[in-house]
Amino acid sequence: MEHLEATDEFTANYEQLKTSAGRTSNWRERLEAVEALGQWNNQQTIAILTHRLNNDAVFKVQEAAYSKLKEWGEDVQPPVRKKGDLIKGVSKILVRIKKSLPKDHTFEEFKQKLKNMRLDIYDIYEGDKGAEFDSWLESTWASLSTGRP
Repeated sequence: MEHLEATDEFTANYEQLKTSAGRTSNWRERLEAVEALGQWNNQQTIAILTHRLNNDAVFKVQEAAYSKLKEWGEDVQPPVRKKGDLIKGVSKILVRIKKSLPKDHTFEEFKQKLKNMRLDIYDIYEGDKGAEFDSWLESTWASLSTGRP
């Protein structure tokens, strides 16, 4: 009977967790989904965790998926932290956002516009940089050339 309850619980939560695991603009939700899916060792969860391990842009999410898959005895390779830009062309995107603001805009205005316009980029870098995110973004913002005099 206990196995049946676990199966019912899995069925009730699976679709929601699958959706959460794929939410590109919320790395925290993806991480929580990976951890929750880690309660059930079956082909469906293995497939989702393997996809997160191999395709997530945020290293913390990759690590969580790897840990669970390894614990289950799956033949997986540990994730490697990406070097350089996590998103191709991110510098051009950031320059466009900076150019769209008034010349004398503040860092906070830039940060908010990035979050509003490209939450996916904001989220991935926030997840990757952790506590260093604000200082990284501010130094990146300060170094962006807009071509204005």
